[in-house]
Amino acid sequence: MNCAVARSNPLILGIASCFPHPFTGTRDDVNNFTENILAKNMYFYIKAIHIIFVVTWFAGLFYIVRLFIYHREAQDKLEPERSILQQQFSVMIKRLWLGITWPSCILTVIFGTWMAILFGSLPTWLIVKIGFVIGLLAYHISLHLIYRQQLAGKFNYTSQQLRIWNEVATLFLVAIIMLASVKSTLSFVWGLIVLVGFTFLLLLAIKLYKKIRNG
Repeated sequence: MNCAVARSNPLILGIASCFPHPFTGTRDDVNNFTENILAKNMYFYIKAIHIIFVVTWFAGLFYIVRLFIYHREAQDKLEPERSILQQQFSVMIKRLWLGITWPSCILTVIFGTWMAILFGSLPTWLIVKIGFVIGLLAYHISLHLIYRQQLAGKFNYTSQQLRIWNEVATLFLVAIIMLASVKSTLSFVWGLIVLVGFTFLLLLAIKLYKKIRNG
């Protein structure tokens, strides 16, 4: 981009107007300035796309385990209700997992990596966040194993165990959002405290739900 085009760009002029003195740099200065602005705009677009796929990924993680639970509980039904429900849940599970959750996971990682490259550095909070994301990927793989087991007609976990495992995604969500929002090492300490407290409340809620349901 030449100097004349850069100076006629409304975006460049708008930002340059924020400075107390006119921008009178050389052509290289203008090009560098333009490239920095475009790179920053690119970062925000990539961030927006990344957040969209994070949302759809977590939606898939939350819902897939609910389907696992319903699929497992269909085992306790009498025929022909059991066969009808299991066939329907198998179709729903497969479409959700392969059509939404896996693609969202892959695209989240791709755009998240792209963001990290554009960010240009790895502060402590981002390193910790990446650690949580790796943990979330391990959780995702564990759900894939359950997915394969259930489609093969193997139910190795009770509905209660699946309900508890369903809340693990919530813990990762709280930790990752805390770090991404506050962006400080101190937030990690508070994040751990909130995480422990949130875990306790979730376990208590599950226990109360089971008591009410059985009562």
